[in-house]
Amino acid sequence: MTEAAHGRYRYSALPSRPVYDWPGGRRLAVYVALNLETFAFGEGLGAELAPGGPQPDVLNYSWRDWGNRVGVFRLLDLFAELSLPVAVLANSRLHADCPGLMEAVRRYGETHPVEIVAHGRSNAERQGDLDEAAERELIADATQALAREEGRAPTGWLGPWISQSRVTPDLLSEAGYDYLLDWAHDDQPVRFATRDGRGILSVPYPQELNDIPAVIARGHTAREFARMIRDGFAEMRTASRAAPLVMGIALHPYIVGQPHRLRPLRRALAGIVEHRKTIWLTTPGAIARHVATLPEGILPG
Repeated sequence: MTEAAHGRYRYSALPSRPVYDWPGGRRLAVYVALNLETFAFGEGLGAELAPGGPQPDVLNYSWRDWGNRVGVFRLLDLFAELSLPVAVLANSRLHADCPGLMEAVRRYGETHPVEIVAHGRSNAERQGDLDEAAERELIADATQALAREEGRAPTGWLGPWISQSRVTPDLLSEAGYDYLLDWAHDDQPVRFATRDGRGILSVPYPQELNDIPAVIARGHTAREFARMIRDGFAEMRTASRAAPLVMGIALHPYIVGQPHRLRPLRRALAGIVEHRKTIWLTTPGAIARHVATLPEGILPG
């Protein structure tokens, strides 16, 4: 298969691209993505701490539910201590399933930058399994619910389980979205072609510095995951001298909100915050807005 198989962007080698800056002349943009997700009891998809038994899989369901009842608040406390901007990747059914949780996020947003990114309805389903009409309905449902509850429509999207169909970028552009996070193919934003001619921006999202693949799929310890964050940050700071880069860190409360994982994460994030004067601590939406101000032809696509 060639690049024409998806038709979204052309091949572009990072060293051959134009160089630009993030705000303040900085070269490394860093964002934290806090994934807030809800799951169906006794059915549907869900990450597993241990191999699940027959439904209802109480072991894994309750482990995930702990994240929304306990872990998320510990993470918000940590972020407040470090004065971190946060991108909250939210399932739209959180408002009904976890009353008060998104209100806590709003309170955090009163003193710190917070962006709400649409993350589907629930992580019990994958949108890539749906036909086009059903996927369009899923996007509309999630968008309308978040706009109603949060007072504004989200501008960015991450599919539940990083799942896309062949037409997902088209449907998101047609629904008014400015950017998506599903593709992990670059360290810079990339412009995607869409069938409506509007286009949509792909902002880098981490699949390596992401606690589900790292801790759950590959079995890294909390300290190993924290070391990955520290080493990744140090290397990207060096690499960003030559080109502007985006570094994301994806976190799930039911994983890194656990006390034994929170402590190493605390040290890793504190080490990043020490460099806040020379990096751009931000959100993916702010990255998309800055990119929109750049001259035509700067971005790969």
